Amino acid sequence: MMLELESLTHRYGTELAVDDVSFGVEEGELVALLGPSGCGKTTIVQAVAGHVRPTAGQVTLRGTDVTDAPPESRRVSVVFQQSTLYPHMTVRENVAYGLGARGIEPERRADVAREYLELVDLSEQRDAYPSELSGGQRRRVELARAVAPRPDVLVLDEPLSALDRSLRERLRDEIGRIQRETGVTTLFVTHDQEEAMALADRLVVMDDGSVAGTGTPRTLYESPPSPFVASFLGRSNTLSATVARREPLTLELGEQELALSDSRTDVSSGSVVTCHVRPEDLTLNAASATGPDGTASSVPGTVTRVTDIGRRYDVVVRLETGDEIVLEQTVSPPPTGESVSVGFREENVTIFGADQRDRTGVDVSSK
Repeated sequence: MMLELESLTHRYGTELAVDDVSFGVEEGELVALLGPSGCGKTTIVQAVAGHVRPTAGQVTLRGTDVTDAPPESRRVSVVFQQSTLYPHMTVRENVAYGLGARGIEPERRADVAREYLELVDLSEQRDAYPSELSGGQRRRVELARAVAPRPDVLVLDEPLSALDRSLRERLRDEIGRIQRETGVTTLFVTHDQEEAMALADRLVVMDDGSVAGTGTPRTLYESPPSPFVASFLGRSNTLSATVARREPLTLELGEQELALSDSRTDVSSGSVVTCHVRPEDLTLNAASATGPDGTASSVPGTVTRVTDIGRRYDVVVRLETGDEIVLEQTVSPPPTGESVSVGFREENVTIFGADQRDRTGVDVSSK
């Protein structure tokens, strides 16, 4: 394991910022540390880089405990959210800066800087100053400077958050290419789910200072371990239901029943559960009974709003239960006010029992 955090905990005074966080990053892996603002991501970055001594727990690099080691003794490079290029240095000088601390001989530093400027396609700008570059070019210089010393771990702390959307997408692809070509072990810190899912081999999802889920992007999206992960990764509709029967598992949604093949043993008849289902996994005007297309059940409702997104329509339907849910349609949707049936496919419904909590720490059974 290249980087490992074990039971990492940190307090700022009486405020608990990170609570018993454990995860690792394998050599050559790109792991995204994902979560909303205030969830503890920055504290973890500072602990990995050596700028914060955690209250408890351990940081290990290449099997060596570096929890108490100063930043300069760790082979960790960090690209921060705000630019840290030296304005009085040229691009080439910025990239070469710090190579001496990594033991690279003076006569080799110019060659190394040239090599990594070629990697980020900025060879022609080597003699320019940061003020002469675009925002995207400055980010690429910082990437070159960070990977040139060949660190054990590259930490990217919200590196794209200050850029416009189109530039963020281009640089996101560039980060992926650079990581693949160099093989540098990377911890990518972000609050943007799309960035994380597009780039990462694996996600570590944070919620209120703790790890809410880990796994591949596809696994966490399709089989979220908690209500928070289900709602944070992409869009998810949340419905409250009552367990009518356990075998087969049958849920009551108002006056309607939804029969599932789920064999969960941790829910009991009469208990309240929370169901999550993605907008793209719902259908309109589905039959009320199970059909050959795999539809498990349908619930009646009324269209309350239609939004044209361009490549799709978002259709909001108020169910007879009073819940409002969003569906995605690529064809012309029904008009506002029309009565419809919303079809559920059982394999796309994720169920959480009362023992699992939402992001506020409240039992879902109380909602």
